[in-house]
Amino acid sequence: MENQLEMPKQEAKVTRRPPARRQIVIACAILLVAAALVLNFTLFGGKTDTVDPNVPAGDQTGGDSNQTEAEVDGYFSATQVSRQRARDEALEVLQSVVDNENADEATKTGALLEISELAKEMEAEANIEAMVLAKGFQQCVAILNGESCSVVVKSESLQANQISQINEIVYEQAGILPANVRIITK
Repeated sequence: MENQLEMPKQEAKVTRRPPARRQIVIACAILLVAAALVLNFTLFGGKTDTVDPNVPAGDQTGGDSNQTEAEVDGYFSATQVSRQRARDEALEVLQSVVDNENADEATKTGALLEISELAKEMEAEANIEAMVLAKGFQQCVAILNGESCSVVVKSESLQANQISQINEIVYEQAGILPANVRIITK
């Protein structure tokens, strides 16, 4: 006789973190990405000159003539390393959100979208730099920030056709209009 007593099913208690904690994690990830971008822009201060497309090409001024070749080359290397380090940290934070078992799907989806956007920016920056170098410049660093871009090239001055080439490259690779492109000589 199979008179079994059915045991009531016990529901597993699922402890969820409060939504505020998820929002804090996402906010921290976004702040980390923003800090990386701010850090990159602060590296452009001091001894660089912005190229004004409204000034005739022959009247453009170059970088500080007191800087040595090694200092200028070191600037480009340091900027690229700093940018990569900041992005790696941001990606690590976002990946930890994705890998977190306690995070809800919306949080994970948001983190995945941020990772995707960072990857697109990184690819566009690398493409811009490679194509500018292919145009004959010795050094180049491109930094995308939303709908704007800063391009630093190693040059004493720029001709109007070089400015056009850089603007065209940025538009083709990132879809950023020339009005939102800042070209800086170093």
